[in-house]
Amino acid sequence: MAEGGRRPAAPDGGWGWMIVAGCFLTTICTRAVTRCVSIFFVEFHMHFSSDYSRTAWIHSLVDCTTMLCAPLGSYIGNHLSCRAAVMVGGLLSSVGLILSSFATSLEYLYLSLGVLTGVGFAFCYTPVVAMVGTYFKARKALAYGIAMSGTGIGTFILAPVVQLLIELYSWRGALLILGGLVSHLCVCGALMRPLVNPRLKQSSKREFEVEVELVTSKLHVELNLEKAGAPKENSGISEEKEGHFFPPSTDECRFLLMPDFLLLSVSFLFLAFGCSVPFVYLVPYSLSVGISHQQAALLMSVLGVMGIVGNITFGWISDRKCLRTYRIVSYLLAIVLEGLACLFVPLLRNFSLLVAFALFYGYFDGAYVALLPVVTSDTVGPTYLSSALGVVFFLHAIPYLISPPIAGWLVDQTGSYTAAFLLSGFSLICSASILATVSLARRCNRRPSQSYLG
Repeated sequence: MAEGGRRPAAPDGGWGWMIVAGCFLTTICTRAVTRCVSIFFVEFHMHFSSDYSRTAWIHSLVDCTTMLCAPLGSYIGNHLSCRAAVMVGGLLSSVGLILSSFATSLEYLYLSLGVLTGVGFAFCYTPVVAMVGTYFKARKALAYGIAMSGTGIGTFILAPVVQLLIELYSWRGALLILGGLVSHLCVCGALMRPLVNPRLKQSSKREFEVEVELVTSKLHVELNLEKAGAPKENSGISEEKEGHFFPPSTDECRFLLMPDFLLLSVSFLFLAFGCSVPFVYLVPYSLSVGISHQQAALLMSVLGVMGIVGNITFGWISDRKCLRTYRIVSYLLAIVLEGLACLFVPLLRNFSLLVAFALFYGYFDGAYVALLPVVTSDTVGPTYLSSALGVVFFLHAIPYLISPPIAGWLVDQTGSYTAAFLLSGFSLICSASILATVSLARRCNRRPSQSYLG
């Protein structure tokens, strides 16, 4: 915290680009690895002789736990340090993947891969995403576009690699190698240097010396009073200690009362319900229409590489001065087009058409991923960004938990993937419709507000 209680100004560069690099690598080791869990879907389904609904719980638990524990990751990042949170998270997620390679049942995978790895990802993901927002202001969307493109690049590279690892070493060997990869999150954590006000940094040594002198003098006064038999006065030291060790006031959660943030949160619930289904079921659906395992893995790579393009292009476009106030429109456009793409999946029955879907869906998924923290920051402001992102990712938890098993149940009951992809598409469109309707109504009846939502 800077002098006067104000935050240090965002430098829009410098060490901030190292923070972007750390966030980029973190998204590869967290979100890209989570997406590649869908490549293990058929392997788990066949090895444990389970139905689609039970197998889908593995992917659901990874996503759900990551988002459910996001506020805890934010809290540790805010009150301990972002560096500590990421390093602990890297250790937990690596151990979870390594233990998963020894799984003897689906229930074992629910705990090791679903819960333990998910908790580790939560500790890493939220703090590093929030850290990017503290280092950038004018170029925030571009910085987030580059940082979040790690999801797409990671998926593009890891999808065929994971499929090859499964063929060479079985799914157990592939999980073991992924555990080693994820351990590099500890290196990413080492890059997370907090933003410090230069003026405060120069004066910190003198302030520390003054504080030591004050505390020493108070202790001498108390000692003299005790020797004289006088009642000991409250020196104020305990209050100072309490200020250091207890959580801050409820000002940190004031953003929860912003009407715009509450409406954005409702939209996020529908968004999370729809966006996870394609990443879980695109590979099984492709195999069901006669596409080979390598081609199915290639579709995940196409999703990933187009996500990169969407991350960076939408980030760059949204940073233009003439469009900066219309970031919410770009965000809504990306979600609507994602939803429309899902509605057409049941009509796509060959590899060429599914590649076209992966190109289209991947591009706009990358756009939404890059803009989500930007829209959140524009809504609550940079002061509350870390805590707000924790809540946003927490809201993704329940939809991420239940949507793949519900889609799997629909597949088991109908013998077709049509209902699953229709459910995904309509959920995404509903998310955009809610936010668009409310935003339009507020624009037509505009009043002075403390929120930032355009």
